[in-house]
Amino acid sequence: MKKLLLAILICGGIAATAQNEAQKAKRLDSIFTAFSKRNQFNGSVLIAKKEKVLLSKGYGTANFTYDIPNSPTTKFKLASVSKQFTAMAILILQEKGLLSTDDKLTKFIPDYPNGDKITIHNLLTHTSGIPEVTSLPFFDSIMWRKHSLEEMIAYTKNKALDFEPGSKHQYSNSGYVLLTYIIEKASGKNYGDFMKANIFEPLGMKNSGLWHSHEVIKNTAVGYSMAGDNVMEEVDFIDMSVPSGAGALYSTVEDMYLWDRAFYTEKLVKKSTLEKMMTPFKDNYAYGIRVDDYSGHKMASHSGGIQGFATIMYHFPEDELYIVILKNVDNQQLLPAHRIARAVMYDQKYTLPVERKIANVDTKIFDRYIGEYELKPGFVFTVSTDNGKIFTQATGQPKCEIYPESECKYFVKIVDAQFEFIKDDKGKITSLVLSQGGANMPAKKIK
Repeated sequence: MKKLLLAILICGGIAATAQNEAQKAKRLDSIFTAFSKRNQFNGSVLIAKKEKVLLSKGYGTANFTYDIPNSPTTKFKLASVSKQFTAMAILILQEKGLLSTDDKLTKFIPDYPNGDKITIHNLLTHTSGIPEVTSLPFFDSIMWRKHSLEEMIAYTKNKALDFEPGSKHQYSNSGYVLLTYIIEKASGKNYGDFMKANIFEPLGMKNSGLWHSHEVIKNTAVGYSMAGDNVMEEVDFIDMSVPSGAGALYSTVEDMYLWDRAFYTEKLVKKSTLEKMMTPFKDNYAYGIRVDDYSGHKMASHSGGIQGFATIMYHFPEDELYIVILKNVDNQQLLPAHRIARAVMYDQKYTLPVERKIANVDTKIFDRYIGEYELKPGFVFTVSTDNGKIFTQATGQPKCEIYPESECKYFVKIVDAQFEFIKDDKGKITSLVLSQGGANMPAKKIK
C-alpha cells in the first residue's frame, strides 16, 4: 500500500510539473500572439523540454504580398545560427580522420599569409585574427554578386592580422568562410551536399539545407525590414554564396528541435566530441556556439542576423530545455521574445514593452537636439531633423525616427528603447541617456 501511495505521489508530482510547463508555454503563446497582432512580432517559435514540445507555432506573416502566415514548417534563413552546423561538420570530419582541429590553415591553403600560425581551432573559436569581411568598406557593393569561396577568401587573405592568433576573441565571419572551404577540401564534396548527407538526413531534418539564392525553395519566409508604422519593405538582396558556412543555411523551428535532440545522442559524433564542441575557449565562445551561465543554468546559445532575418536559439543541456525563435523582420525588436521566453520558463520576472503615446509638442524644439552624442569611443548617436521629424543614427546602423513622449523624452517604435535629452541649468543640451534592456546609458554631446 505504501509503495502504491508513493507511486501515486510521484506520478502526481510529474503531472503537476508538466501542467506547470504547459501553462508557461500558454502564457508565452498569448504574449507572442498579442504582439504579432500589433505587427510587433513576426516569426516562428518552438519551446521544448525533455522530449516534449510545449509550443510550436508561427506568428505574423511569412509573405506580406500573398498574405501567407508563418508556421512551424516555414523555412527561415538561419544567419549566424548556421555556424554551429559548420562546426559540427568539422568535428564529423575529424572523427573520420580527414582533419584535426589542430591542423594549420596552410594544410589547406599553402600560400595563406600567417597560415602556419592559424589553426582550425582558431577559426572555430573566432581567435584567428583574420579581419572581418563584412566590415570591409566595399562589402555592401559586393554582397549582391555570386562568389566562389576562393573569391570570398581573397578579400581578407592578404590583409594584416588584427592580432596574434589565439591571443584574443574577435567575431569573424571570415573564419567560417574558410571553414566552409576546408570542409569541401577535406571531404571532396560541396558544402551543401556534405551537410545534407552527414547532418540533415541522419537527423531527419527534411526542411533544412543550404540556401541557394537563384533556386526556388518552397515554403520560405520573405525577409523584411520595418520602414515605418506597420510598413514592411523587402530587404536588399544578398547572394547567399557570400556568407556560405558562416550564415547561409535555412531551417524550420521543428527541424531545429531535431538538431537540439541530437546533442543527447551519438547520432552524429561521440559524446566526448560533443563535449569538446561545448567547451569555451575565450570570451565564452566554443565551437560555433556560445556557452554561458544563466541564473545557475548552463546555457549554450547563438544569435544571427542577415538581411531580413533575425534568429536566436538557447540550449539548456542540464534541464533539456530548448528555445528557438526565427524571425523574418530584421529590425523588429520591440518585443524581446527570447529574453521573455527564458524568464517565463525559469519562473523569473520580466517586463513587457509598454505601448507609448506620442505627445503633441512643437516640432521646432527638435532642432535644439541636433548633434553627435558619444556613448563610447567610436560609437556615436547622430541626431538630425527633417521635415518636422527627428531621427537618431548610431554608428554603423541605419537612421531611425524617434517620437516624443514629452519635450525631452523620446522613444523608438520598432525597438524597446528610449532617449532622454539632458540639459544643464542654463538650458543647454549636454547629453542624452539611452534606456534599453534595463540599462540607462549616458552619451555626452560632443558636437
